[in-house]
Amino acid sequence: MINLPGRFAQNIHTMYGESGEEWLKSLPDSIMFYEQRWSIHVAEPLEDLSYNYIAPAVRDDGEQVVLKLGYPNQELITEIDALLLYEGQGIVRLLDADRERGALLLEKLVPGDMLLTISDDAAATRIAARVMRDLWKPAPTGQDFPTVNRWAKGIERLRAHYGGGTGPLPERLVARAERLFPELLSTMEAPVLLHGDLHHENILRASRQPWLAIDPKGVIGEPAYETGALLRNMKPDLLAGPDPGQIVARRVQILCDELGYNRQRVLEWGLAQAVLSAWWSIEDHGDFWQPAIRCAELIDEEIEEG
Repeated sequence: MINLPGRFAQNIHTMYGESGEEWLKSLPDSIMFYEQRWSIHVAEPLEDLSYNYIAPAVRDDGEQVVLKLGYPNQELITEIDALLLYEGQGIVRLLDADRERGALLLEKLVPGDMLLTISDDAAATRIAARVMRDLWKPAPTGQDFPTVNRWAKGIERLRAHYGGGTGPLPERLVARAERLFPELLSTMEAPVLLHGDLHHENILRASRQPWLAIDPKGVIGEPAYETGALLRNMKPDLLAGPDPGQIVARRVQILCDELGYNRQRVLEWGLAQAVLSAWWSIEDHGDFWQPAIRCAELIDEEIEEG
């Protein structure tokens, strides 16, 4: 028997239905299988599991590692392929993997504190910018990574889902995102392999390097696209604070200063991605779209101010 957070089990059921329930039932056997296959001893899982079972483990030789098991899907295969290409540059190392069964054996990052723990938002943004730079890698050929173009088609599903409308999402912001995506996609710089979801919870303090990324989506697009996740993910206390718009403006300025990006382009990518992220939340969960739309509103205000 293993302890599973209720939210984790509910997420798997929502995403995968009866086959997800069967996968959950098979988890104890899967853990035992990989304990033997990879000569590890698996401890209790993390408390905040979302869509993957993640638990610290120790190899027979004493090395600390992490076991990650997910319902087999294309996103996990893409993560494995991205980690193999990065080879630990700016990101956690992949030690072994089972593509067919959705299993990863990962380096354990110590001490492993999230970038979220840095209270100085400006300092945290500079750290994130340095990790982005470390992750720049030319787009590979001959591998089926998702592309920014493919992700952008989610906006089309939004309109189709609501019969041409936008549901609970503001029409003005959706329309603006629909205009921005083709403009940005048609003028992209040379594509690179991107993390695709590089926010404060996916950057951890480490010993091999001061900060390393985890959980890459592995998407192909221009480098400036990577900034979007940092702009659309803000802690609730920051969004509810006295001047969240100032935080957005400061993050954009730091990212542009550190990485040499065009300010307007970063803002436009940020708005378009925030709206798309809100739709993805509705598509996956039926809710939880409000924070992303609030970020989109703040970015929109910054665009309007020039």
